[in-house]
Amino acid sequence: MPELLPGEDPDEIRERYKPDAIKGDMDSIRPEVKEYYSNLGAKIIDESHDQDTTDLHKCISFITTNPPDPDNSNLCILVLGALGGRFDHEMGNINVLYHFSSIRIVLLSDDSSIFLLPKAHSHEIRVDPSIEGPHCGLIPMGAPSSSTTTTGLRWNLDNTSMSYGGLVSTSNIVDEEKVTVTSDSDLIWTISLRKHA
Repeated sequence: MPELLPGEDPDEIRERYKPDAIKGDMDSIRPEVKEYYSNLGAKIIDESHDQDTTDLHKCISFITTNPPDPDNSNLCILVLGALGGRFDHEMGNINVLYHFSSIRIVLLSDDSSIFLLPKAHSHEIRVDPSIEGPHCGLIPMGAPSSSTTTTGLRWNLDNTSMSYGGLVSTSNIVDEEKVTVTSDSDLIWTISLRKHA
């Protein structure tokens, strides 16, 4: 977290943004980090007995059962560091998007963000060109799409089918600040993040 706020005291940042809880199988947390946050009052929830779900799955489950606001309708969870490491971890994190498809979860890396577009809705994506784009993609990860239609992209889809082994809309370009997507299948939306000096 201190890397996100250069020029500020790292200890003050850690205290200001301390987690309410640390939950997982505890296999990758250093003992001194665990002790530090425990001393700050963070609840440590060891679920090392559960090896069937990822740490991210465990944390999203915790948030949904202990929401910050009783009205979950506007809940949006940003997950930092969810992309860019081991590919199997990335795929596990993407799988969490499908498992919790009724919740808006955004996976972020230094280079891009991704989130799930469930098939049950027509989607309107607002793009902030000062921080996002221009590169984007729509990926049918869970199942093929026999009909996807978009607006706002350089190469829009018009009732287009997409599947692995066939067309997948990668390396597209956002041309407008509003992108619309309608599909008969769940899709992953990904967009590049702009680098700022």
